[in-house]
Amino acid sequence: MRTPFRSLLRSLPLLAVSATVAQVALTTEAVAQPSPDPRVGLKAGWFDAGTAEWNMKLVSTTKPSESFLNMSTPGDARLKNSDLAFSGNLVFQGNYSGWQVWDIANPRKPKLRTAMVCPGSQSDVTVYGNLLFVSAEAVAGRIDCGLTGVEAEVSKERARGIRIFDISDVAKPKSVAMVQTCRGSHTNTLVTDPKDPENVYIYVSGSAGVRSSEELAGCSALAPDVDPNSALFRIEVIKVPVKNPSAAAIVSSPRIFEGLGEAVRHGDAPSDRRERPAGSPARPSVAGRGPTQCHDITTYPAVGLAGGACSGYGILLDISDIKNPKRLYAAADTNMSAWHSATFSNDGSKVLFSDEWGGGTAPRCRATDKKEWGADAIFVRNGDKLDFKSYFKLPAAQTSQENCVSHNGSLIPIPGREVMVQSWYQGGVNVFDWTDPNHAYEIAYFDRGPMDATALVSAGHWSAYWYNGMIYGSEIARGLDVWELTPSEHISKNELEAAKLVKFAYFNAQEQPHFVWPAAFVVARSYTDQMARNTAVQKTWLSGVTTQLDAAEKAKGAARSTALNKLAAQLDQDAASNPESARVKALSAVVKDLAK
Repeated sequence: MRTPFRSLLRSLPLLAVSATVAQVALTTEAVAQPSPDPRVGLKAGWFDAGTAEWNMKLVSTTKPSESFLNMSTPGDARLKNSDLAFSGNLVFQGNYSGWQVWDIANPRKPKLRTAMVCPGSQSDVTVYGNLLFVSAEAVAGRIDCGLTGVEAEVSKERARGIRIFDISDVAKPKSVAMVQTCRGSHTNTLVTDPKDPENVYIYVSGSAGVRSSEELAGCSALAPDVDPNSALFRIEVIKVPVKNPSAAAIVSSPRIFEGLGEAVRHGDAPSDRRERPAGSPARPSVAGRGPTQCHDITTYPAVGLAGGACSGYGILLDISDIKNPKRLYAAADTNMSAWHSATFSNDGSKVLFSDEWGGGTAPRCRATDKKEWGADAIFVRNGDKLDFKSYFKLPAAQTSQENCVSHNGSLIPIPGREVMVQSWYQGGVNVFDWTDPNHAYEIAYFDRGPMDATALVSAGHWSAYWYNGMIYGSEIARGLDVWELTPSEHISKNELEAAKLVKFAYFNAQEQPHFVWPAAFVVARSYTDQMARNTAVQKTWLSGVTTQLDAAEKAKGAARSTALNKLAAQLDQDAASNPESARVKALSAVVKDLAK
């Protein structure tokens, strides 16, 4: 969502970046889809809007709890639902006025466990064990979660940073710490370190203005060359002792933007441009500088990397030392306006960055909007560099009454593929495959009509994530949606069953987990199903493989092991000459594990 900070930078040459150009691959539709697209022309409404779905099924919609619903004001800006975090059978849903906890033991009937009123802007949430971390950024937010706000320019009652709650009893959360930061917290990323199980770490991305040093000692809005302790051009790292969270504190403020100039970015679409009065002059200490903040950071501890969506850059970070992340590379792209979030491929070889052009409150998926703007940009890692490959954007045009742009999503654990679910605000939710970084394509979707047929009323899906077999979506105005994917020509039943084998005790999308599948026949058949979609694979060869696999599954004991080992040997021999060599090798590895 749009941040309260407005860039004051002027154009300067880019430093240490890779600039991409417009004449590149753009992928939106590469498979047969329903025609005409049923997402176009849906009936408007709040809880009675028209819907369209393809290859995914809505199984439940749960309205916000009473404390977070104002039936007299559709789209009440004070009650916007925001991001999601998961722990066991619970999903935590942020809101501009606090957060809610839903029991999803039965995803078809979520039950409210807690509704915590605690205003503080979008209330980004992450969870670990018995601790819940909530971002606070609003100037009016109070430490005590009170509703009276904070009017004084300087106040010790103001909460801007990270709230920490003890949720041992989720029905009675207790505030145990408030880690104050100079710019508040727009988003936060929880990071765990296997070498340091006694602590967890929080990367804080603050995008608000710098608070007064009278309110929080050490806060400075000057540039680093004027004041080395400037609160600009940095992130914060908070260390949280798991057994003593009240001792949480900032342990470093890495300046990951050092040496970067201002990235060249596009502005509004021509139809949206208006004559505006001249604004205040930029501060000389800041004008012409590079990024002063990240919007969001996705860490991938399994590969020791993070992807930072930071003002005009997509930044690749080395997080081998979690307390001191180091920038490896910064990619810039004139088609990217507001780098928003990042997702890695499971093997870490690719990175997808979303672009929240328009800040999430504007219609940016109209037929007149460029397909390269407000889209996803897909990169391939080349050592410590990032090479751009293509864009992907929601294929279905939305109306001028629907705020729409790329937003939060996560990978679905299908073996051998990068399949992702993503939210697009009032553009709905879709699932797409970006295994081939040059040719991403849509394979499932869900959409509703606009909130209002004549005016833009902010709503839609803030985030959509796969968690332990289902997809959960946080709808800004309508509550919590839950879907299940259905088998189709693009995702087989075996692939879905294999995905459901990957279970997590907790899930924060911005700390990306590594998918590992157990040895199972549905995992093996996921690879054969994928090869069956490739017309270059000899059908007689593939039929022989699946026949042997079926026979091995029916066998018992030593006979099964013998059959599987024989099949693995054949696969190893055939891999080099097969057009699906990588999948043949992956299949062989699964077959060998099954033989043990």
